[in-house]
Amino acid sequence: MAGKPKLYYFDGRGKMESIRWLLAAAGVEFEEEFLETREQYEKLLQSGSLLFQQVPLVEIDGMKMVQTRAILNYIAAKYNLYGKDLKERALIDMYVGGTEDLMGFILMFPFLSAEDKEKQRAFIVQKATSRYFPVYEKVLKDHGQDFLVGNSFSWADIHLLEAILMVEEKKSDVLSSFPQLQAFKRRISSIPTIKKFLEPGSQRKPVPDDKYVETVRKVLRMYYDIK
Repeated sequence: MAGKPKLYYFDGRGKMESIRWLLAAAGVEFEEEFLETREQYEKLLQSGSLLFQQVPLVEIDGMKMVQTRAILNYIAAKYNLYGKDLKERALIDMYVGGTEDLMGFILMFPFLSAEDKEKQRAFIVQKATSRYFPVYEKVLKDHGQDFLVGNSFSWADIHLLEAILMVEEKKSDVLSSFPQLQAFKRRISSIPTIKKFLEPGSQRKPVPDDKYVETVRKVLRMYYDIK
């Protein structure tokens, strides 16, 4: 029997967090090795494990996988979270692409100056409420089902819940005008594997703090401010 997947990344969210979410939702236990020093990162580079010289890196089923979307695609397909046919997969890809774009606005937030953070916070909320959340609200209202695609729990649902929670950290009442998404959030959060992942003590990472930012900068030698 294959061992648990092993995740190589920082002790924080970043691009690895969606991978953690997907594995947890599938009920898959995983191990993590946190990058804390430049030497650890260089060792991975020298081993040839980082195909494009970057993390995330996930060891799974005898493979050393990089590129976040490739990793997520593999996990979703392996654990039947990727639709039943090509049409459903296409819809899942579209919906995940949208939430991925939204989360992209948040990814670099911890690395901004205090002034830029306030500007970016307003930008994130504006984009969420005017461009992204209305799409998912309409999808759920129009088909009247519990899930985004095929009335089956999929990667699209997991990714949307992750995005919702991330935006709520920027503005707690951001769903006030989206009743379908409020109900969706309650439903998906009550799924046993998701509920477990949302509980204290899970492998879900907290909002990135100064220590996380300092570690990433040190390991990747990011000596500049994000604009």
